[in-house]
Amino acid sequence: MTVTIYHNPACGTSRNVLAMIRNAGMEPTIVNYLATPLSRDQIKALFGKTGQPVRELLRRKGTPYDQLGLDDPALSDDELIDFVVRYPILMNRPIVVTDFGARLCRPSEEVAALLPPGSLPESFTKEDGEIINFAAHGKDA
Repeated sequence: MTVTIYHNPACGTSRNVLAMIRNAGMEPTIVNYLATPLSRDQIKALFGKTGQPVRELLRRKGTPYDQLGLDDPALSDDELIDFVVRYPILMNRPIVVTDFGARLCRPSEEVAALLPPGSLPESFTKEDGEIINFAAHGKDA
């Protein structure tokens, strides 16, 4: 199975998701989209794979989102994607793509739905010490 993570190494959630994938016994393709920005077509295709509205895939905290007025409902998806092309930090992370689909993995335990059943351990300890019990979250551990 192929696994790709669109990753920001400075993001704790992204690091936790990467660790969960590796804990499941897989080494993903890691795309550091800030170091190597995606093209407009790549962003549009990636966002489309998630099935989520473009606005839900934008990051507000620590970005120029407010300065750019991206909460304006008059902005189209194409216009929003153009802003992500210019300011890659606007892309929320991590987005994970596997044979089971694609999604923004916030919170980090969302990655379980994209991994083979039984591949994750019963629990995982995040960087901040929070313990995720996948069985309690209704995920196959």
